[in-house]
Amino acid sequence: MLMERIRNKLITASLIGSLLIVLMACGGSSETETTTTTVQTNDKSQKLVSEESQPADEVSKTIVDIAVEDERFTTLVVALQAAELDSVLTGSGPFTVFAPTDSAFGKLPEGTVESLLADIPALKDILLYHVVSGDVLAADVLNLESAETLQGDSFSISTEDGKVMVNDAEVIITDITASNGIIHVLDTVLLPPADEAS
Repeated sequence: MLMERIRNKLITASLIGSLLIVLMACGGSSETETTTTTVQTNDKSQKLVSEESQPADEVSKTIVDIAVEDERFTTLVVALQAAELDSVLTGSGPFTVFAPTDSAFGKLPEGTVESLLADIPALKDILLYHVVSGDVLAADVLNLESAETLQGDSFSISTEDGKVMVNDAEVIITDITASNGIIHVLDTVLLPPADEAS
């Protein structure tokens, strides 16, 4: 009887071990995973979509390196290079960049991007208005009402219908980690107060 119990336990342990090996093999086939950050704020649970978790060697890349390699940010990269801010954002930082996608730049009136590329001081102002000093993670963003930018003005931060808004732009992806800071992705280009009034 005792031997039978021991044998049954050994068989059970063997089956569990085999199952774990199979599960680990299946789970290990994907190099990245998509995660969701849930943060409690103002008695409401807000969910932000996080970028796919990055391999360890990805964190050795700067904010600019990541933007250059990501096809969603081609206009942003061209603008950073034209304003000579790419060298700033490859520095040690840390910086938090609220990065507009190509689609976000596409929402601007026709000819705006071309005009800005010809007016470097105005372009630099707009780009610096998307950058905050320090590492500001999604959890931190949800606890802020505003943030001061490297341009000098602040933008507002709010939650509306479960969406995190920076001024009128929605944060659509959060916490892309670089060696010198964090990238959050926006669906709209932010304009400093002076530009909004003009």
